Amino acid sequence: MKEQDIEKMLRLLADNAKLSNAQIATMIGASEQEVADAIADCEKKGIIKGYRALIDWDKTGRDLVGARIELKVIPNGVMGFEEIAYTISQFREVETCYLMSGGYDIALTISGKTFKEIALFVAHRLAPLEPVQSTSTHFILRKYKERGIMMVEDNEDEREVTSL
Repeated sequence: MKEQDIEKMLRLLADNAKLSNAQIATMIGASEQEVADAIADCEKKGIIKGYRALIDWDKTGRDLVGARIELKVIPNGVMGFEEIAYTISQFREVETCYLMSGGYDIALTISGKTFKEIALFVAHRLAPLEPVQSTSTHFILRKYKERGIMMVEDNEDEREVTSL
């Protein structure tokens, strides 16, 4: 399959991982077998890392608190930015870990059962790491859009009307 067809296939899968090989083949003008082979090759090469559903946890009985944590770190002779980010990525609580430019060096997204659980993760797991100079925790209050998908159905104003 051509490189441009593989890129189209990957974009389709990124938008909707439930598409069948037959559907993708029709959309990009390839055979079903070519699509199956290309997907298998992309999985083998680590281009496709996995398939996940986007869940609106607010509509379930599961209570989760999300947070974005920014870290300033100081690389030393033993650990550079890559090693620090890799070490932090190994914590089970960490959902995303990015090396950033700007005011902070590393940005994390984590989830926990309570605000306290997240605060304790920062205090007991992140802050004690020698390269960590400072942290800034931002709690997620409401998700409007995630991974390109709107998480709210409408834009109704939920404020109450009061008259004097």
